Amino acid sequence: MNAKEFLNILHTAERLKDTPRHCTTSRRRTESVAEHSWRISLMAMLLRHEFPDADIDRVVDMCLIHDLGECFTGDIPTFRKTDNDRSREDAMLSSWLSSLPDEISAGLAALFDEMNAQKTTEAKIFKALDKLEALIQHNESPLDTWSENEYELNKVYAFDAVGFSDWLTQLRKEILNETMSKLSTETQE
Repeated sequence: MNAKEFLNILHTAERLKDTPRHCTTSRRRTESVAEHSWRISLMAMLLRHEFPDADIDRVVDMCLIHDLGECFTGDIPTFRKTDNDRSREDAMLSSWLSSLPDEISAGLAALFDEMNAQKTTEAKIFKALDKLEALIQHNESPLDTWSENEYELNKVYAFDAVGFSDWLTQLRKEILNETMSKLSTETQE
């Protein structure tokens, strides 16, 4: 890959810094997709010792790139995203990936295929962290920024994604405890 190709990839990825997500930060600022990707990457890195048999560097790679399709479509919350939205995002991402230098395109495409298949431990860890980070961020954001459906969604979301791991299941339960405490405390105010 030459320097111009490298810069073009970074210029496209930079869009995620300005792509807002559905959630806000604890100080009410709309979170960007890039911030979400950064934090799930940090989560993966911190779990290296909890998953000694997993290739955590590969999980971090997945976390870093998983929302690149949103460079082209923006973020659509999972509870609003339709099959048409997914198809459009996948097509635009695939088109962009195929335009990249072969050594980059092949590696990224392989990671996306692995993430989509959800067969490897690494892909399962990534998917769980992606969902759990959204819940953590919601718990950190003011309750009045939640949409109406999130009051129930935060109680049930992601349990299916963590079932393969006792540790992640425990984390999900702790997140639920925080959710319930938040709902109890902030709805009484």
